[in-house]
Amino acid sequence: MLITHDTRCALDTVVDLVNTAPEDDTAADGLPDVAALADFTHGHSVSDIGTLSESDLSAVREVRGRFAGIFAAPDARAAAEMINELVAAAGTTPRLTNHDGYDWHVHYFAPGASLADHLAADCGMALAFFVVAGEQERLRRCEAPDCRRAFVDLSRNRSRRYCDSRTCGNRLHVAAYRARRKEAAG
Repeated sequence: MLITHDTRCALDTVVDLVNTAPEDDTAADGLPDVAALADFTHGHSVSDIGTLSESDLSAVREVRGRFAGIFAAPDARAAAEMINELVAAAGTTPRLTNHDGYDWHVHYFAPGASLADHLAADCGMALAFFVVAGEQERLRRCEAPDCRRAFVDLSRNRSRRYCDSRTCGNRLHVAAYRARRKEAAG
């Protein structure tokens, strides 16, 4: 599957956006205020946004929840329905653009769109490409019992199980190793 630079950026953005959501009622929100939202957009080089407000924060959090549903979709049909609703609500307007040192690429959001619509359109289309390619199962959640972070499995054989093999994967492998040693010791 060919993943263009702008699609990869949108995938990274949507994964990081979904992962800002608190995992439960005790966890902190990764987007607690407008300043954090501004930092998020700056860190992901989100272009064509104006001054952010509380309404932008609220709308982005709502879109974030809808994206989380796509990562939890049981099959391609359910994911496609959620993506279609998200992208349609954003009022997509595909257009070619070259900016900030990047060659020609497609933006799916309308000029002057809100940040939430911008994210819904561009990130929604990036996820749509995976459904179209029959690769919806690559949109995953970490299999570590104490982690449910989203990620996109870009491994060749679709075998990635953890959001980060150095943290979640390694921690589980070490725990399994210690359990085997303990059982062998008697």
